[in-house]
Amino acid sequence: MKVFDDRFWSSRDGLKLHFRDYPAPEGVQARLPVLCLHGLTRNARDFDVLAPRLASAGHRVICPDLRGRGDSEYAKDSATYTPLQYGEDVLALIEQEGLERFVVVGTSLGGLLAMGLAALLPGRIAAAVLNDVGPQLEVAGLARIKEYVGQGRTWPTWVHAARGLEEVQGAAHPARPLDFWIGMAKRLMTVGGNGRIVFDYDMKIAEPFLEFDVNAQDAAGPDLWGAWDALAQAPVLVVRGELSDLLSAQTLDRMLARSTSAEGLTLPGIGHAPTLDEPESVTAIERLIARVDQPVAA
Repeated sequence: MKVFDDRFWSSRDGLKLHFRDYPAPEGVQARLPVLCLHGLTRNARDFDVLAPRLASAGHRVICPDLRGRGDSEYAKDSATYTPLQYGEDVLALIEQEGLERFVVVGTSLGGLLAMGLAALLPGRIAAAVLNDVGPQLEVAGLARIKEYVGQGRTWPTWVHAARGLEEVQGAAHPARPLDFWIGMAKRLMTVGGNGRIVFDYDMKIAEPFLEFDVNAQDAAGPDLWGAWDALAQAPVLVVRGELSDLLSAQTLDRMLARSTSAEGLTLPGIGHAPTLDEPESVTAIERLIARVDQPVAA
């Protein structure tokens, strides 16, 4: 049974963008809405376990496909595949849906967007989850992402696709069974027009990213510590994979030292990025939301 509605909004440059809207069940007291933002090569399906769980507790959960992903239109100009443009698109969605105060969950790129939103919308983010990302990114992780993003491989079956995904990302999720990788493939991929399995994003999203010199001093982009400070004025949960090559333990420690309202969760035996389906993640996310949760007037 389908537990979400497919809805759309428009970007300022005219793209039709898609989001999944998980409503709270009828008769359940409405609570703070939750905005879930996926990673660089991912889409709204990243939250297809977490979102229904939160919705069942009374939260309206909104999971957008960023431009060029999932059921959102591809950009006419690949130069718009940047965090600045993604942030502008998300702001338009927030405005359309009237989200005054909300919880944000951001994986990787989505976490960077969450920090940006906090700087632009002071006081409106009630709580946040950053999944394996912070204001300082490790060169090793950026280099690894640069190696695979935009590689337009195809596979004849879901099993082949799962094995191909495991080849690239197996180090982040060691010793996982085939079912795990098939599930991951179905989140990240789709059936293309020729019947083969393909990644569900515009390969051109890689073009702006590949222009970065990961070995340059400013490879991680602008200084985001100010944005972290803005976000961390509210309760924040930072989830980190113990094996992560993008968010170091030292950066996590520094993040927590700068905030009295942030907590960290390190998941053993996992790299970039945790799926947020892990029991420890779900428990910590629900505990975080409970700190700020309150009924919302209908």
